[in-house]
Amino acid sequence: MPDVIDQRPSTRFGALRTFRWTWLGAVPFFAFSVLFLIAPVSYLVVGAFQTPEGGFTFDNMIGLASPIIAASYWLSIRLSLASAAIGTVAGLLLAHALILGGAPVWLRRALMTFSGVASNFAGVPLAFAFIATLGRLGLVTLILRDVFGLNLYGSGFSLFSFWGLAITYLYFQMPLMLLVITPAVEGLKTEWREAAESLGASDGQYWRMVGAPVLTPSVLGCFLLLFANALGTLATVIALTGSNFSVVPILLFQQIRGNVLYNPNLGYALALGMILIMSVSNLLYLILRQRAERWQK
Repeated sequence: MPDVIDQRPSTRFGALRTFRWTWLGAVPFFAFSVLFLIAPVSYLVVGAFQTPEGGFTFDNMIGLASPIIAASYWLSIRLSLASAAIGTVAGLLLAHALILGGAPVWLRRALMTFSGVASNFAGVPLAFAFIATLGRLGLVTLILRDVFGLNLYGSGFSLFSFWGLAITYLYFQMPLMLLVITPAVEGLKTEWREAAESLGASDGQYWRMVGAPVLTPSVLGCFLLLFANALGTLATVIALTGSNFSVVPILLFQQIRGNVLYNPNLGYALALGMILIMSVSNLLYLILRQRAERWQK
């Protein structure tokens, strides 16, 4: 009995020490989150309801309903929806081809590695790459004109238009979709297909009644993730079009750093509006992700 009593304090001390050392590894993460996420967002929220003199006001939030700002939000939403929709469909088809289509293992590894790099490739380098490829004197533009007799810009296409930007976004949207949807496609168990075939289901019936319902939450979640990813893109747009394509990030940049439209508090309100849109999108993504994970367990 004395031996047992003597061991309890040391056991408790050891457990407490282990607990503290375990959580110590999370300190850099929480510090980073506070410094670069929570503190800046809190600063934006406060600034969105302040005047330049520091007084409280709703004018900045009311100003978001002005025609110019509302049009800018609508343009950003449409551009994000278009690039997210095309990226979702293209990435899903690519994932199906790689995982269920019998593609070689080396090809799958190569594309997954490339996707990890391409999903983070944006800004000025991406804009320059597309100008050199699909600009008025780009390589692909000249090949299509001189070899195939197809004049892209003569037929109405422009890299510096809405659909030109949507195509540029696909460079990082489609790889991101491939990376995120791959676990869901891999989660389609072969037993489900075999059971469906044993009951006389065709390939189309299997996808309509089994495959599509299982993948739908994951696909919708990925679509929302791609939407949020495109909504905050600034460097690529400003490198391609300058300030001529008035998406919300450019308008925000003009309010905070511009010489003419300088109104930092209105810029904070613009940023808060984007945060609210992205928060709703990410919340729906998490809900759909939890639903999808039920089938993957």
